[in-house]
Amino acid sequence: MSTLKSSQETAVIVIPTYNEADNIGRMIDYLNSKTFPSLDKKWNMKILVVDGNSPDGTGKVVDQKSKKYSNTYLFTETSKDGIGAAYLKGFKYAMEKLKADYVFEFDGDFQHPPETIPLMLEAMDQGYDYVIGSRKIKGGSNPKGWGFKRVFFSEVGGFTARFIMFFPFKNFFKVTDPTTGLKVTRVKGFVDQMNMDYKSHLLTKSFGYKLQLLFETLKMGAKFKEVPLAFKVRNAGESKIEPKTAKDIFIVAIKLRWFDEFTQKFLKFGVVGGFGFVVNTLGAKIFKSLLITPDSNLSLLNALCNAMAAELAIISNFTWNNVWTFSSEKITKLSPLISKFIAFNLSSIVTGILIPSLVIGLLTSLFGDKLFLYQIIAIFGLTIPLNWVVYNKFIWKKSK
Repeated sequence: MSTLKSSQETAVIVIPTYNEADNIGRMIDYLNSKTFPSLDKKWNMKILVVDGNSPDGTGKVVDQKSKKYSNTYLFTETSKDGIGAAYLKGFKYAMEKLKADYVFEFDGDFQHPPETIPLMLEAMDQGYDYVIGSRKIKGGSNPKGWGFKRVFFSEVGGFTARFIMFFPFKNFFKVTDPTTGLKVTRVKGFVDQMNMDYKSHLLTKSFGYKLQLLFETLKMGAKFKEVPLAFKVRNAGESKIEPKTAKDIFIVAIKLRWFDEFTQKFLKFGVVGGFGFVVNTLGAKIFKSLLITPDSNLSLLNALCNAMAAELAIISNFTWNNVWTFSSEKITKLSPLISKFIAFNLSSIVTGILIPSLVIGLLTSLFGDKLFLYQIIAIFGLTIPLNWVVYNKFIWKKSK
């Protein structure tokens, strides 16, 4: 059960517009006359319209409404930089001028039902930091007027973006509708930490901004929830959807995952591990050629040769990961470098030598002398996953 707050908190509904003169006045009236009065008095609701200098007079309509409603504001863009930039401009204005505690991403064309706002605020009042409207959960839906093509791209495109950005981690299962445009975000600790330099930071001027804001907010550790969104059909105004929206969303999803710190670190780890694998396999082959005799016990010999070669690989992996993979947490001082190397070596007795060598020896005794195949199984199936955990949790653990 949520705890009631004694002082008012300000939630700003940020609405980007372009040629929405037929919709925006009705939306402002609806929010102020029906939606806001139904809310608890603790909510100080404001509307901020970010207009792209619409030639149809959208800005004039908002300006007139602002004279009627003191909680309604107009921000006119001096340059048209895309819908994502419009939201960031609105967020900045909401924080600096309107003292926002929460900011909504909201459409002014009634495709986002105003009735969803109270549900989202209720979730925020329960302690969530980031709440989005989802068409994919119970109670949510796409418009009945959408054709097969639009529904196909919505469903397949959304799932593809979700898979690229989050699989196989927990957000893949938590986020059902990554391309939704209805969201509310807590300012403190989240919106106030966003990079507002839309010219250099945003990956796109088109609808891929949705994925970027979602990805970055969740990465900040926001407590997240979805509420049902019954998406409506636009009946007036100019659609912001562009012909290349699906392609844009796909490209942005790939960029977000590719340039993510975790992905880059894991790729580097893989390269270093691959080089370590070469050191391990060549080293084992060389040691075997030097030590083998007609009377050798192949099970023991393969295990021994792999153990010696694994130590060479461990030294290589530790060195290259320290200077490249985990460069942001690089150990430079001699004393901790030695202690961390010893700690890693001791852990690698289990992860890199003992377990894989025992597995290789066991497989040799069961299936014959196939050293290279057994090394692949042991190293990629055991050593690499175990070392990834050790590296991140113990050796190069991020300092808080």
